[in-house]
Amino acid sequence: MRKQALGLIGRVFFWLLVLAVAFYTIAPFIYAFSISFRTNSQVLVEARYLPEDPSLINYQNLFEDADFMRTMFNSALVASVTVLFSLVVGSFAAYALGRVRFKGRMMVLYTVLAMTMFPQISILSGLFSIVNDLDIYGSTVALMFTYPIFTLPFTVWVLTSFFQGLPAEIEQAALVDGATPFQTFWRILVPLTAPALVTTGLLAFISAWNEYLFALTFTLVSKTSQTVPVAIANFGGYGFEVPVADRAAATVVVTVPVLVLVLIFQRRIIEGLTAGAVKG
Repeated sequence: MRKQALGLIGRVFFWLLVLAVAFYTIAPFIYAFSISFRTNSQVLVEARYLPEDPSLINYQNLFEDADFMRTMFNSALVASVTVLFSLVVGSFAAYALGRVRFKGRMMVLYTVLAMTMFPQISILSGLFSIVNDLDIYGSTVALMFTYPIFTLPFTVWVLTSFFQGLPAEIEQAALVDGATPFQTFWRILVPLTAPALVTTGLLAFISAWNEYLFALTFTLVSKTSQTVPVAIANFGGYGFEVPVADRAAATVVVTVPVLVLVLIFQRRIIEGLTAGAVKG
């Protein structure tokens, strides 16, 4: 009886802890969603969690704002190109690092891992000079050029572990059947790593979609090339009014695409996160 009681107390404590963590992480987003249905004046006056007189005026203003919709397109374009480049180049590099034995392979892997640890600000000045020399400053091309610097090393590192975990017999059987190394890679190994590709691709998309420092630095002089995070930060109110409600509505709008992608690919994401946890 005592053992059962202790087990019951442990389970209750565990679920209370889970609920506390869930509330701590979700509550700010729920509050932002609530604020998005109020006017800026109501946000300053009302202290309640739920809006008393909800309105869609903030969302209407956003979708009627051509500048904001252009920043949405810019963010989608930059994030998509970043993901495509990271997955294509990263899969080739991961295949070489995971399946081909060569001298210095571990040193290359550790170098790739070290690149994921560099803070963005540490290389910003150098990248700024390169972007200026290439004459792409103030354009979305500058973001497409710089974002893979941080998404590509992570992609290579994660995909390498997946390629290493694939049985060697699969590749050997394909080569015996007459497939070229590229056909083996593209038609057999890449489909087997689909969960990893989806997981790393989605993480790279989120990273590029939410990135602010590079977007602010490289598109500061061109409003037409700015992405959503910069546009939200630049929202202006009237006088000394802070456009809290407008920013909350914009935050909800830009979160929806990421949420939709997660819901669509949730099965692949789970497979990618749990692959290799069980063997046999």
